[in-house]
Amino acid sequence: MSDVHINIGSNENRALKITLALEALKEEFSDIVVSSLYESPAEGFKGNDFYNIGVNATTEKSSHEVKSTLKEIENALGRDRELPKFSARIIDLDLVLYNEVVDTALNLPRSDVLKCAYFLAPLAELSAIKKHPIEKQTYQKLWQAFQSRKDFVLNQYNIEKLFK
Repeated sequence: MSDVHINIGSNENRALKITLALEALKEEFSDIVVSSLYESPAEGFKGNDFYNIGVNATTEKSSHEVKSTLKEIENALGRDRELPKFSARIIDLDLVLYNEVVDTALNLPRSDVLKCAYFLAPLAELSAIKKHPIEKQTYQKLWQAFQSRKDFVLNQYNIEKLFK
């Protein structure tokens, strides 16, 4: 079994789409643990605020199979792949970590985890004492350092906000 960390994001019909993505992940993966709900402004374009959550899970799938599964879920939920990179997202499922694998071709660990609060905060919440496979620091320490040097907007809510 392999440990994975997946980030789910949406800024269109976000509560519904994240809920549906979570349901789909529960069908494909085991031992699902979900972070708090994080809300942040759109970056790189004008648009609605994003909801993001982190998900820790286990799987017998290879890293390539996990990425393929995430794409299939996105497609099923209406993801439009023709849109520019910096644009609104109905749903975005990103494989952030796959065990301790370092693979630049698969972007593992996800390169923006150290640049974006909405990636790092859920990871620090769910895997505080695990170490980043390249940085060799815990996610908790990385998050503390990020908070001290970055100017960002990120609101944290109990995940139950999604279901209201």
